[in-house]
Amino acid sequence: MTITATIASSDATPTEATAGEIFLRRLAANGVDYLFANGGTDFAPVIEGFARAQIARFAVPTPVLVPHETAALGMAHGYYLATGRMQAVMVHTNVGLANCVMGVLNAASDQVPIIVASGITPATEAGTFGHRNSPINWGQNMRDQTAMIREPVKWDATLTHPEQMADLVDRAAAVATSAPRGPVYLGLPRETLCGVTAYQDSPPRNAPARPAPHPDALARAAKLLDGADRPLILAVRAGAHHGAFDRLTAFAERHAVAVVEFWPSQLSIAGVSPMHAGFDPAEDLAAADVVLVLDAIVPWLPHRHALAEDAVVIQTGPDPLQLEVPLRGFACDVALTGSTADIVAALDGAMPSRDRTARFDQLAKRHRQRRATLDAQAADPGQPLSSAYVSRMLAQLVGAEGCIVSELGTKPEYMPELRADQFFQNPISGGLGWGLPAALGVQLADRERLVLATLGDGSYMFANPVACHQIAEAHGLPILTVVFNNGIWGAVRGSTLGLYPQGHAARANVMPLTSLEPLPDFCKIAEASRGWAARVETAEQLDRALAEAVRVIREERRQALVEVRVARR
Repeated sequence: MTITATIASSDATPTEATAGEIFLRRLAANGVDYLFANGGTDFAPVIEGFARAQIARFAVPTPVLVPHETAALGMAHGYYLATGRMQAVMVHTNVGLANCVMGVLNAASDQVPIIVASGITPATEAGTFGHRNSPINWGQNMRDQTAMIREPVKWDATLTHPEQMADLVDRAAAVATSAPRGPVYLGLPRETLCGVTAYQDSPPRNAPARPAPHPDALARAAKLLDGADRPLILAVRAGAHHGAFDRLTAFAERHAVAVVEFWPSQLSIAGVSPMHAGFDPAEDLAAADVVLVLDAIVPWLPHRHALAEDAVVIQTGPDPLQLEVPLRGFACDVALTGSTADIVAALDGAMPSRDRTARFDQLAKRHRQRRATLDAQAADPGQPLSSAYVSRMLAQLVGAEGCIVSELGTKPEYMPELRADQFFQNPISGGLGWGLPAALGVQLADRERLVLATLGDGSYMFANPVACHQIAEAHGLPILTVVFNNGIWGAVRGSTLGLYPQGHAARANVMPLTSLEPLPDFCKIAEASRGWAARVETAEQLDRALAEAVRVIREERRQALVEVRVARR
């Protein structure tokens, strides 16, 4: 069988261009909308390329100046979550790349494709165009700059000749968007970026790789699930792309399978579905005879959650064994390679339709009981306000169209009406400071949408809020930031109590290394960039503040911040 590909051709004739200009043109050719950048002395040929594009009218990404590298990575991350489209980040030599590492770790953990580029200080001291001309060019010289980022990226390369640039960008895009998706890195020496070569616009020929499950493994998995008495699905990030959220919800309801979302970074099933079994797998995992794990690095905690000895575990995902994690001992009896959307659709097609009314009704009854308990918790404001109550109020605020980006802020169990494209949570890599810039990226994807960044007080400080609020004002991104202020490092405190529940730290008046007091005035940080801000402690104050914040966002197109004093539990 012969397959003929139709390749679009370009009528343009080759012209001379710098490698910096070609970099921009190939990013655009590969569908990159924005280049998030924090410039430095290595950016001159790139800046010149942007300026020439305005005269010569060739396509380049829109430049977005971001005054801190973690914000640049977070914005690219959030934009991808909202759109499914890969973006690019460029930073200044080794110092900028050092600030990128945490954001790259987050992107790798969340399987987010980003082309990360940085300049490399000139290798020549004189004579070559682009040579060293500042003391920092010596101070930023490293033996192996890429080493600091090589482990979390999928692929890396260094430009050695300007003629390589088009092919390197095309390959970077293909690798980043091939399954499992993730960040890639390009090192760009300044002399080489300044180099000139012939270039002609042409469409990329770099289709990404998309895996599919082996037919034998798929048939076995379908037979196991079909014959199971107590099947269980564990999911953490099915998300909205490719219809995974809707497919999983329909699959679970059609076949009466409980679904637990354990530490989700994206929603996998409708919270109102009768098959939603909560966020703690303990009860269901202990009873399950077949467990379907959907692309989860950590499907359960071995020290806390017991797996029945005779249970069969089906691990799935673009990389069902999660090879990026050196130590991972979860059982795998059947492995299915592919995206969650594709695997769920394939299993659904391979499983017969049966009357499972009794199991469905049992799971639905349990779901109603769980929801009643959670709804009662969320209905009680408490004093100080509970995170459950604030989460429910914010879910009502965004309605059916808005979006919440959460980093140790809102809790998904109290927001069951939200769909997959309405809630994104920090990845389990734990690089703090992700939430606020990720929300800016989501807002950039749709400037008219109501976008909330809900953050713990520590997460807010980690986000370089001065830089983020400046970005919001400079680029017209009127997000609503809600800071959950409990005055402590809650995760650090919880970890200590988990290991030493009766220890000295548990009995201390103030647990060492957990208090954030005295806290800065968060409102003034937002107000420094002309944002509207308010501090609230009661339910009535919260209701009024949220209403005014939305008015400011809608009518004045300004960002807003609400600091909420919440309980420490």
